Amino acid sequence: MIFEPTPLAGLYLLQPKVFGDERGFFLESWNAETFREAGFDLDFVQDNHSRSARGILRGLHFQTEHPQGKLVRVTSGAVFDIAVDLRRSSPTLGQWYGVELNAANHRMLWVPPGFAHGFYVLSEYADFQYKCTDYYHPASEVSLAWDDSTVGVNWPIPAGEQPRLSAKDAAGLAWADLPLFD
Repeated sequence: MIFEPTPLAGLYLLQPKVFGDERGFFLESWNAETFREAGFDLDFVQDNHSRSARGILRGLHFQTEHPQGKLVRVTSGAVFDIAVDLRRSSPTLGQWYGVELNAANHRMLWVPPGFAHGFYVLSEYADFQYKCTDYYHPASEVSLAWDDSTVGVNWPIPAGEQPRLSAKDAAGLAWADLPLFD
């Protein structure tokens, strides 16, 4: 497993070793010892799997209570994955990082607690899977507006199109109104 730091403090792009032949492939997406040796002592408590169609944008989500770290990957299709640093003490507060995750490149993103996270579906459908370090806590879930001009995420949305959003995501908060982490 290659752990590549991104420009945002604590956010890592991961590339697992993929062993393939004419029959298909094998990869190890999670191994506690491998992660611990790389400096990530993680305790995952929940695995999630979502399927979304092209043009759907999910996010940018976070929880103010029980903040979740997430190890995210795509097992079918492709997404543009985004993380935004919400930690006041971080040198990269308010900055975002985006990367394409897809079934062919097998890359994963480690999103530590204190980040907002979301993705935009690039393929006809995408299966998105992620491990969480804390349980889903709907009472404290917040959405940062996907199109907030202060953060300025450069989503790969085709000209003239609008993403398909949930009601919660359509009502996302502006940067100035967000509860931030210490």
